[in-house]
Amino acid sequence: MTIAYNRRTHRCGQLRLSNVGESVILAGWVQKYRDHGGMVFIDLRDYTGVTQIRFNPETDPKAHTIARSLRTEDVIAVAGEVAPRGENVNPKLPTGEIEVLGHQCDLLSKADTTPFEVADHIEANEDLRLKYRYVDLRRPVMQKVFRTRHRIGKAIRDYFDENGFVEIETPFLTKSTPEGARDYLVPSRVKRGTFYALPQSPQIFKQLFMIAGFDRYAQIVRCFRDEDLRADRQPEFTQLDMEMSFVQMEDVMTVVEGCVQRIFKAALDIDVPVPFPRISEGEAMERFGIDRPDTRFGLELQDVTDIARRCDFRVFSEALAAGGVVKCIVARGGELTRKITDGLTEEIKGIGGAGLPVTKVIQGAGGPEFSTGIAKFIQPVFAELCAKVGTQVGDTIFFMPGRFAHVCKYLHYVRTRLAQIMELIPPNRWNLLWVVDFPLFVWDEEANRWFSTHHPFTAPKDEDLQYLESDPGRVRSKAYDLVLNGTEMAGGSIRIHRRDVQARVFRVLGISDEEAHLRFEFLMDALRFGAPPHGGIAFGFDRWTMLLTGQESLRDVVAFPKTQRAVCPLTGAPAPVGQDQLDELQLLIKANADG
Repeated sequence: MTIAYNRRTHRCGQLRLSNVGESVILAGWVQKYRDHGGMVFIDLRDYTGVTQIRFNPETDPKAHTIARSLRTEDVIAVAGEVAPRGENVNPKLPTGEIEVLGHQCDLLSKADTTPFEVADHIEANEDLRLKYRYVDLRRPVMQKVFRTRHRIGKAIRDYFDENGFVEIETPFLTKSTPEGARDYLVPSRVKRGTFYALPQSPQIFKQLFMIAGFDRYAQIVRCFRDEDLRADRQPEFTQLDMEMSFVQMEDVMTVVEGCVQRIFKAALDIDVPVPFPRISEGEAMERFGIDRPDTRFGLELQDVTDIARRCDFRVFSEALAAGGVVKCIVARGGELTRKITDGLTEEIKGIGGAGLPVTKVIQGAGGPEFSTGIAKFIQPVFAELCAKVGTQVGDTIFFMPGRFAHVCKYLHYVRTRLAQIMELIPPNRWNLLWVVDFPLFVWDEEANRWFSTHHPFTAPKDEDLQYLESDPGRVRSKAYDLVLNGTEMAGGSIRIHRRDVQARVFRVLGISDEEAHLRFEFLMDALRFGAPPHGGIAFGFDRWTMLLTGQESLRDVVAFPKTQRAVCPLTGAPAPVGQDQLDELQLLIKANADG
């Protein structure tokens, strides 16, 4: 008689002392096998945990014989009785106070030796893990990640449903539009010589939903971008997309804060306070050197340009003569060694900087003074500089002269590295903040034209509309980014709902009326027929899951991800297709120059 494995009474992580004496049926994978020359012990695993099964050759010889043939990852079903372990408790397991006396055992599936151990900590390289992803996903840590991902998704959907949002699917086969990254193109068999594009986001469609009168829309949606990959980027990714009608920034941000509260509660059982702090993009750059600051630690940038003008230091003078600035970071009481400061200098050179001027505050014979590095050049302004940046004996000061953008870039890097070196980042702290007042446009010197800071549908601030053509760099946007521990987690804006304003923004971007009509015909037409003021936001769903589960790569929170080469080791995609398929699509593959 076989075990009715489809009638499991419990999962492998559920049994406790309160179940002692009960007859149970369990099923799962063999985690460990131990033959003690008489008794055989099996650790049986499923997604809930592990239970120890004991097979006795005297009381259950048939089950014992089967148990002796088992090896790791075999799939079995067991029927038996729950018994206490007595003094042999395993405190590392929630089920460690009990075991199951196996009276019956069925081998459901025999497993070959797996390419790596099914355990949280393994030595296998990532390509091997991804090739055998179905084995990798058995690991308890991966099971936990994807069940947390599910809870986050459910919390989001429940929250938006409770708040009057409707989920509507947007198309995957759409028209190519300029949104900042390459599109994935799909050739049309029916209409020769034309292509669909996979959406980088549902941006235009969600605006059309507002014009259509749906008022509140939210969707967890797949998006696609053909761009170079890294740890926090995938060619196909999931985002939460949301849009609301008849709103201003405050309304959208309040709804988002409520959603984030629900996400933290679902994932970590943490209550995060609202409202979140806010900081302008300009202040973020001045204080932290980046528009997505990590506020869990200090080491803020300080402007010492005026004091630097009075120093006889050529590096400062040349930067200031070229219209640059001088900023610094004070590492307080870090007692940083020469090896550390020299190492940071080399790291700055490695990312394109010229160097990293540095000095220390020491106790000299006549009182505090600068020592090492550029001390002799700035000693004359010692008192003024120390008063400005608040230094004490033992502090190290790192300077950066140059163009504002470069100074911000390099000192942000120094700030982050110092926080790591000095262990200033507190564990288990979640600092959320809004960054607002972004410029609507950014000037690209190489292209010699303006680009959208976010996207071309972002509304300018009402009071700045007057500068749209005369001084585009002065125009601020109704945009807002949500930042968590130095990572941008969501970005959104109030949209342009007037056709004339949208046309003006396109012209500043170098998009003529004719080109705008060609690229965005359906949006420009829709704006003619009564568009409500509207705005929304997009969340990086994969990124939220990555941070809240403590993973270091998006690939560990995507079920079947691509490598940094945009390859799927599991399926072998992308792969060549047959000539018959190419002929059907009227496509010709050109040979490389080398044949």
